[in-house]
Amino acid sequence: MQKMKTSFYSFYAAGLLAIGLPFLSQSCFAAHHAGSNPEANLEKLGIDLPTPSKSIANYVGARRIGNTIFLSGHLPLRKDKSVVIGKLGKDLTVEEGYQAARLSAIALLATLKAEVGDLSKVKGIAKVFGMVNATDTFTDHSKVINGCSDLMVEVFGDKGRHARAASGFSSLPLGAAVEIEMIVEVEE
Repeated sequence: MQKMKTSFYSFYAAGLLAIGLPFLSQSCFAAHHAGSNPEANLEKLGIDLPTPSKSIANYVGARRIGNTIFLSGHLPLRKDKSVVIGKLGKDLTVEEGYQAARLSAIALLATLKAEVGDLSKVKGIAKVFGMVNATDTFTDHSKVINGCSDLMVEVFGDKGRHARAASGFSSLPLGAAVEIEMIVEVEE
């Protein structure tokens, strides 16, 4: 009986490693190899940062206090400047929400670059706050906001890892699928 338990646990552990290591290796590889040149990483990803959108109300897109930049909530904008609209759990799939969050991340990076001039001045992404337009039964907010978080790690490597909240809302401005704000530490 003891030998059977040992074999089962060995088999179980080997299965976990087989499933988990490729994922872990890919994410560690991406984070490690993102390097310290975020501009080059964006180019490798085929991402051209757009001109930052103008604020639609009485606020600014970015506010710098010392070495900290507070970025306002950014909506998911397509290249034609249209907003990805819809409610997760009703109109959009998790993958569509993930892509919307990635578009919000690109908009955040555009505003950040306009503020600092060069993304290599970023010391670290401190915090991401993701808001998801979702039904009251939707529970995959984190999977949606991963669209932003994953891009930050692809662009900045370990400097892109951040604290985060992903929350559901019954509506967002303009009916947007997501809205994401960010806090960034930069060089003096």
